[in-house]
Amino acid sequence: MRTINYYRVSTAKQGRSGLGEAAQRASIEAFCTERGCEQLGEYVEIESGKRDDRPELIKALQHAKVTGATLIIAKLDRLSRNLAFLATLQEAGTKFIAADMPEANEVTIHIMAVIAQAERKAISRRTKEALAAAKARGTKLGNPMGAKAFGDAKGNVAAVEAIKAKSAAFAADVAPIISAIRTDGHGSLRAIAAELNARGIMTARGGKWGPQSVSDIIAAGQIAGQKDAA
Repeated sequence: MRTINYYRVSTAKQGRSGLGEAAQRASIEAFCTERGCEQLGEYVEIESGKRDDRPELIKALQHAKVTGATLIIAKLDRLSRNLAFLATLQEAGTKFIAADMPEANEVTIHIMAVIAQAERKAISRRTKEALAAAKARGTKLGNPMGAKAFGDAKGNVAAVEAIKAKSAAFAADVAPIISAIRTDGHGSLRAIAAELNARGIMTARGGKWGPQSVSDIIAAGQIAGQKDAA
């Protein structure tokens, strides 16, 4: 398992003193040693658990997303006390584990998924019932031309747009990481590619980075002021 480790302390004083963080590190290290984890990065947040707009958590989630890694925390309350926020993470496809109670964490997420699924089924049922009632009143449903009303080109255009949207979303995810790499002093395309590979971040197709793939992200308009040196 590849992991991104996230630590949170509630106050600036705790952040300076290391209180709380040391215990979290010990818990995560023990978990990773037992599971044989490959630790790709770590993020430390000094923030209240009552807030969900935490910059280090956002960075950690983004890092986990582009690497396909699992976000790991020492205790579930280190991530958030807000169950709605946890549900949002699952909806986004973010994988995360609490080192102290990984099974309990999975159960919690499973329960939320069951509730969401039940709601989706209820909406679908109500929609079908409404359509049946409209049909019973004599209302004509659907387009009489069927698929011909849109033409074959519509499907192709939609597919192309979907690919473009997916590429733009990936570029937006990677752009802040490339900007941070540049800030660390890696100015050339080749150096940026090497650093991305070292961090375990894959390209949109799941491959290794090279100068051209970095250039493609830059050309997408996500990053300004990049050096052109290879």
